[in-house]
Amino acid sequence: MGQALAGTYAAARRVFEEADDALRFSISRLCFEGPEDQLKLTENTQPALLTVSMAAFAVLKGRGAVPDFVAGHSLGEYSALVAAGSLRFADAVRLVRQRGRYMQDAVPPGVGAMAAILKLPEGKLAALLEQAAQGEIVSAANLNSPDQVVIAGHAGAVKRALDLARGAGAKRGILLPVSAPFHCALMIPAQQCLRADLDAAEFQDLVFPLVNNWQARAVRTGAEAREGLYQQVPNPVRWVESIRYLAGQGVSRFVEVGAGSVLTGLLRGIDPSLAGMKFGEPADLEKLAL
Repeated sequence: MGQALAGTYAAARRVFEEADDALRFSISRLCFEGPEDQLKLTENTQPALLTVSMAAFAVLKGRGAVPDFVAGHSLGEYSALVAAGSLRFADAVRLVRQRGRYMQDAVPPGVGAMAAILKLPEGKLAALLEQAAQGEIVSAANLNSPDQVVIAGHAGAVKRALDLARGAGAKRGILLPVSAPFHCALMIPAQQCLRADLDAAEFQDLVFPLVNNWQARAVRTGAEAREGLYQQVPNPVRWVESIRYLAGQGVSRFVEVGAGSVLTGLLRGIDPSLAGMKFGEPADLEKLAL
């Protein structure tokens, strides 16, 4: 992950070097070589994904690309804030490593779960989750597209919700291989731990606006950016609303920066008229027409 970028572009290579220095261990080697079991630990996954995203952005920035808005899905909001000049990369990579640790520690292994529900008929989610809870926590974690919602909470409640969703006409329900139940009330201990780290970090006003996860609205000040990162931890990622807000501001072209193309796929599900492209590998560059 990211190895081709670092091997091809000096700007990307410098980002990996800065991450290694900031974390005082070689996150670059972990990205490039694994082992996979270590990379899957969320305290490693989060800084690794952030670093790859910022390495890719460094290449685009060097080519003169300037966004009108930025947005990031969950962890990606940190990348977006670095791109917008609000947060220094070294601070961000340390913050997300701590964020990963706090999230992992908040819920013992096996207690929580996450699942994706595909094509649930409209209007059935709230009642379904309420019925599934039975005194436990289960809630929407990622509102990804009209046809895809991710839920999170106690493992038993998530499994009950999946059964109810299938009975209510959902096309599929899939348990996700994640290390913690993100973006639900079980993450409140992680949120509380993260507060001191966020308060200690310096947030500048943004060079261009960010559409945040928590409110799905544009923010422009460092104070708003910090608060958004705090509030997103136990609250859902409002991705559908974020994309529709951007489209309403006249945005028609979206570039997914970093590893993979999940968000480009979600974009098609939200509004097929919007153009989605990705940049995470050298071969992607020629398709962007920058």
